[in-house]
Parts: sequence; C-alpha cells; structure tokens
Amino acid sequence: MKTLTVGIGCRLHSSAEEIETAVRATLGSHSFDEISMIASVDVKAHETGLLEFCASHALPLQLFSREQIAAISVKDPSAATREHLGVDGVCEPCALLAAAAESDAARAPDAAHAPIGSMTPVAAFAADTANARLLVRKTVHAGVTVAIASTTARPARDHTNTDTQEQDRP
Repeated sequence: MKTLTVGIGCRLHSSAEEIETAVRATLGSHSFDEISMIASVDVKAHETGLLEFCASHALPLQLFSREQIAAISVKDPSAATREHLGVDGVCEPCALLAAAAESDAARAPDAAHAPIGSMTPVAAFAADTANARLLVRKTVHAGVTVAIASTTARPARDHTNTDTQEQDRP
C-alpha cells in the first residue's frame, strides 16, 4: 500500500541518480513501492534531476510555496536554506504537507491529488498537518535532503546524516 510521502530538497542541478540514491538510503526498512508522492518547494518546478526521478518511477510531484512551507515548524532549521529560499527547511515541511494533502484527497477524492507522473503546484493549499507524522527526519546525501512522512504509519526516527554539506540551494 502506498502510504509514504517523500519530501526532497536539493541543490541546483542535482541528478536523478543522486536523488534516487538519497531516497533509497533514507527509506531504511520501508519499500520504494510504499511511496505515493514526492514533494518539494515550487522553485524546483523545472529542476531536471527531480523531474527525471519522478518520471522514471511514475511518481507525482507536488510542489508547495515558500509561504506554505514557512507555516510548518522545522525541528532543526537550515541556515543555508533560510539564506537561499527564506524558509527553515524544505524536505520535512514538504513531506508533511504532502501527507496531509493525501489524507485530504482520501476524504475528498476530487481535491488536492495529482494524477501519476504529473506536477501540481498547490497555490492555495492550507493543509491541516495534525495527522501527518514524520517517519524519517531530514537526511542529507550528497546535497540532497530527504524526509518521509505518512498519516498512517509509526512516528519519526532520527536518521544520521551521511553528508555534512548544506543543501536546499536554488
């Protein structure tokens, strides 16, 4: 069953292979087949590596505005992300927002859900993330950040970063 939403932040020009490596490393005991949606900040709408990754796995990409992202609390804010995008983080808030959107879509199937392989900006989305939970907090792999959320699974675990470099740069 597809119950995971994956939030991704990445440096400009990150490749699909780098993104895939980061996602697979972050999944841990979860299966790739459990992923229902990828989510990121709207400035990544034309990021080739992210688009190629989503297309190669037929995963919808849901994009959130910086205003939507800023409304979500981030446990460990990133100074680089704050400097480059004006928000405290990308992957965790996007994973939570996407999980909430999926939950809303399950309750109202015609609302807030993109067809597979599409890219949907969610301009006016005001998600109630109260039921969304991070299963895996922000992880960093070669400049790609990944977090995993769900509305149906167990709570977050801290994940060791394998790369100390900052990410989420435009």
